[in-house]
Amino acid sequence: MAYKDDQLHEEKVFKDPVHRYVHVRDLVIWDLIGTKEFQRLRRIKQLGTSFLTFHGAEHSRLNHSLGVYEIVRRILINFEDRPNWNREERILCLCAALLHDLGHGPFSHSFEKVFKLDHEEFTRAIILGDTEVHQVLSKVSKEFPQKVADVINKTYHDKLVVSLISSQIDADRMDYLQRDAYFTGVSYGHFDMERILRVMRPVEDQVVIKESGMHAVEDYIMSRYQMYWQVYFHPVTRSAEVILTKILHRVKELYGQHYQFKVEPTPFISFFEGKVSLEDYIRLDEAVVLYYFQMWAEEDDSILSDLAYRFVNRRLFKYAEFNPNLQMNDWMELYQLFKDIDLDPDYYLVVDSSSDLPYDFYRPGEEEERLPIHLLMPNNELRELSRQSDIVEAISGKKRTDHKLYYPKDLIEKLADDRPEKAKIQKILNKQER
Repeated sequence: MAYKDDQLHEEKVFKDPVHRYVHVRDLVIWDLIGTKEFQRLRRIKQLGTSFLTFHGAEHSRLNHSLGVYEIVRRILINFEDRPNWNREERILCLCAALLHDLGHGPFSHSFEKVFKLDHEEFTRAIILGDTEVHQVLSKVSKEFPQKVADVINKTYHDKLVVSLISSQIDADRMDYLQRDAYFTGVSYGHFDMERILRVMRPVEDQVVIKESGMHAVEDYIMSRYQMYWQVYFHPVTRSAEVILTKILHRVKELYGQHYQFKVEPTPFISFFEGKVSLEDYIRLDEAVVLYYFQMWAEEDDSILSDLAYRFVNRRLFKYAEFNPNLQMNDWMELYQLFKDIDLDPDYYLVVDSSSDLPYDFYRPGEEEERLPIHLLMPNNELRELSRQSDIVEAISGKKRTDHKLYYPKDLIEKLADDRPEKAKIQKILNKQER
């Protein structure tokens, strides 16, 4: 029997707070879970800085990856005897589901922006490079690692396989919405996943939903909408991300100035120099980053030590509503006032913007083309979801954007009352302060 078909002598299960159990019977999946690259995901939080807003949000990328695998495993059981499904793709789907987030770095998106990295590129590099993951996948076949990378990269020839892991209703989203809701303690992310899994059907190039399951999908889309604005874009979380980003910018700037650190930031040097090897990337996790943040809180550089102290001890920036179209003059005045009080506005006056498009229909040629969700009607015709659902139609294609202005209120308040800059700064900020 080929390695890809090898089964464990008895099924292994992981207790899971969202799915109750994650079931593993395939040897290749068990071997992948045991690799050091997959185990590294224990040390990468799923929600980045959200633990500073929601104290329960300490779950990891490993938790989520196992959850996505479990959802795909259950979908494929339902697909087993249905037309349009190629059973030979089963183990490929399971491996891609398990490994789809393999390349995430510490504090994921904030870290990527500062060092101009792409976690998807590192996911492919881990799968295709000299790694334990690659060794396991290569035991299936010489071509198998490339197939897994292609599915995650959305370039695999069978678009049905890709849609299970990457679409507007995929296993990835279905897991993180429920998991993130559970660990943050909010109720927004809950929807009837059991119902959705039962009404999923494989057709050529995509997964569709039986028309009778439309209301469960409506609930899923609204859950996603609420989670983005109540959890993922929470203004306090964004304040922590702003400080995190500015810490990394400051360290990078100081390194370029040949600043003498009390503790040499050795794990970061290749990132500062833009020469990051796969080994460097895998070695860096959030435990390492948080250690250095504590060390940097003791640095002689006042900006770095202040920002690091703020992050470690949750002394976050306050925020005000900000409209870049109407309030740019206010921002320019604040920028100069901050300079006048020796508070570097490049580090202490930050506009942060968040935007989301909860659902969209197909807009060919546009950036990030989104394949729509299709309903399978009783007459076997496919109908795009927003044409059948008034709820989804109401939010389709509507991008919502929010802007916040972040600043250290505590430092402004410490200014002497007789300083004219203090009154001017407070007057501007009080217009929309929260």
